[in-house]
Amino acid sequence: MSKIDFDLLIDRSGTYSLKYDARKRLFGREDAIPLWVADMDFAAPEAVTNALTSRAEHPVYGYSEYPEALYQATQEWFQRRHQWQIDSQHILICPGVVPSLHATIMALTEEHDQVIAQPPVYFPFFSAVTETQRDLILNPLRLVDDYYQINYEQLAEQAAAGAKMLLLCSPHNPGGRVWTETELTKLLDIARQYQLIIISDEIHADLVFQGQKHIPLASLADDVPVITAVSASKTFNIAGLGMSMLIVPNTEHKKAIESVFNSWHVSAANPFSIEATIAAYQHGEQWLDQLLVYLQQTYNWVQDYFAEHLPKIRVLPLQSTYLLWLDCQDLQLDDKQLRTFFVQQAGVAMNPGAMFGEGGSGFMRMNIAAPRAIIEQACQQIVLAWGSVQ
Repeated sequence: MSKIDFDLLIDRSGTYSLKYDARKRLFGREDAIPLWVADMDFAAPEAVTNALTSRAEHPVYGYSEYPEALYQATQEWFQRRHQWQIDSQHILICPGVVPSLHATIMALTEEHDQVIAQPPVYFPFFSAVTETQRDLILNPLRLVDDYYQINYEQLAEQAAAGAKMLLLCSPHNPGGRVWTETELTKLLDIARQYQLIIISDEIHADLVFQGQKHIPLASLADDVPVITAVSASKTFNIAGLGMSMLIVPNTEHKKAIESVFNSWHVSAANPFSIEATIAAYQHGEQWLDQLLVYLQQTYNWVQDYFAEHLPKIRVLPLQSTYLLWLDCQDLQLDDKQLRTFFVQQAGVAMNPGAMFGEGGSGFMRMNIAAPRAIIEQACQQIVLAWGSVQ
């Protein structure tokens, strides 16, 4: 396979891109460099584009069903990439991970049951609990030597007190942690002891850097009920096509979740999302391997740049994802002032850390999945802006 040009600048303006076309509405200026919502500014793998083009040439876009090829491509990908053997009967195809969180919570818990989340974490975890009238319980992660750790003692107490479910983000967004086998085993021990159901959001499983290994929680689970959310969307930049999967080994749990989705009358059976996912899993591996090298190099550049030019912004170690977690507490700005500084003074649009719950105050999340020239420009604007306000 030839070398992919991830430096290629692609103008996404006017394509109804949330990341670009919503800047004026969300940030108050349409010229801010958009490093916020988690999609990439890179072209999807050529095989995906070819598959979509081929399907588009057939002029009928009617109702679709899920072909065996979709299940097979998914199984082969996770076996090859993660040494995880998935039974096709355990795969439930869904219209996105966030709807899957809602559906699973509704299917497997009752109103006012306690559901645990571990902030700082992807913020729809919170709304998935509160919007389904469950009680949100927080098990905040501990930041130790720049790495997040799980508070197992508190988690065990919460499970012993009657919590029914844990929402796990693995790999972790926004902290970039890849949980180790030891850490995951401790989680499973608590879940086993207290009959805790775990939803493991593993949508970033493929975006793990050299020296790290993502371990699917379910591959260690045995008798613990683990529901795993996966998707090709983040890996291959096809999030707009709206397809994810739940891996649900427990037959009764799968039927209950299916029942919720059926009551909503929603489906991911879009002819384009089907073709894109099959093509990505069958032919996207070399593209992904090159992407990971490029992202690692960009991360290294950003870390070095801030260390040299603005050490008050600390880039936490990144083990996975393309989302940097910036510790901006030494700037001594509150969260409103941080947002104003980055957007209005620096002209860079990022996600404020406070969105991710407890422990996120004073942080910003930076999406580095863009041509390096864009990332370099953004970092340079931040440094110049900080110099001008001092």
